[in-house]
Amino acid sequence: MPTISLIIPAKNEAETIGEVIQRAKVAFEEMGLDGEIIVVDSSTDNTSNIAASLGAKVVKPEKLGYGNAYLTGFKQSSGMYLVLMDADMTYDPFDMKKILWPLLNDHYDMVMGSRLKGEVLPGSMPPLHRYIGNPFLTWLLNKLFAAGISDAHCGFRAITRDGLQKLNLRTGGMEFASEMVIEAARKGLKITEVPITYHPRKGESKLSSFSDGWRHVRFMMLYRPVPFLLIPGLVALLIGLALTLSVQLQGWSRMHSMILGGLLLLIGYQLLLAGIYFGAFGEAYGISGNYGIAKKLMSYHSLEMELVIGIVFLALGVILGLKVLMEWRAVAFGSLEAIQTATMAMILSILGIQTIFSGMFISLLLLGSDEGN
Repeated sequence: MPTISLIIPAKNEAETIGEVIQRAKVAFEEMGLDGEIIVVDSSTDNTSNIAASLGAKVVKPEKLGYGNAYLTGFKQSSGMYLVLMDADMTYDPFDMKKILWPLLNDHYDMVMGSRLKGEVLPGSMPPLHRYIGNPFLTWLLNKLFAAGISDAHCGFRAITRDGLQKLNLRTGGMEFASEMVIEAARKGLKITEVPITYHPRKGESKLSSFSDGWRHVRFMMLYRPVPFLLIPGLVALLIGLALTLSVQLQGWSRMHSMILGGLLLLIGYQLLLAGIYFGAFGEAYGISGNYGIAKKLMSYHSLEMELVIGIVFLALGVILGLKVLMEWRAVAFGSLEAIQTATMAMILSILGIQTIFSGMFISLLLLGSDEGN
């Protein structure tokens, strides 16, 4: 049984995979530890042949993706400690000594490398990532999940076998990096980080700044829909409702206020529904992070009640619409001053349709769970 399992995802890394494996072997020898090297390869070049010739265990994932590669590697590994590292030589395998020390000697469960606390060599990280993307996403993750780290998306990290088994890791894409930190923080793992050196990549980068960043934010929204969707939605809805009712009940002839109020009302309502969608999907996905406002909304969910509310809204909208139509007919379909009433009819009809179909959609997401009854 090896002490260390080094897992390396690779896709067309023939230029660097040999150097990574050779340096990793030397690092194992210097530490006096038995180690296995698992290369999870999705390449179309000679990467797998080079890795196999150097004694690495090469496996093919069933699905493409950063997270799928590591999930496959975890299943194939047998070490007490697992090290995650890229194949492009941006991380030096000799830094495994730093990464593993807190696990082996200080009884930590997980160790993160920190590029931002270490040294970022010229040309290794674009300014957009170094000064905006990584700091912002790390700040957001720390704010929401209290992880207490400085570089949430560093791909050089290590974890104990016992710690890994406590985590519910499922995502197949780049958001796997965030999921691992979030799960570790939520499950109470003892986490620390060590400064490392980040080197310029050899070969073509496979990162996509905007889409990868969005995937991380989207995943955090799945765990915590309240600050992203429910709170902004509630604020917009209340302001829109106040404006709309003020114009409608007091008879003001202020179409600009009516239009703005209706717009905010619809946007706020849609954000609230989106927050519930995220909560319902999280429940169906197996994430137990929904609590507070989101959890209460989920527990009060009732398809029948939502259908009734939606039908009431829709019926009121139709009645107001028919009233406008009859008034228009009374003037031989000529000029008519009923824009406010028509706008209110439109708002109520949209709210009704949204409520009806949202109730159906949420029930489908929760099908089979307690909340789906």
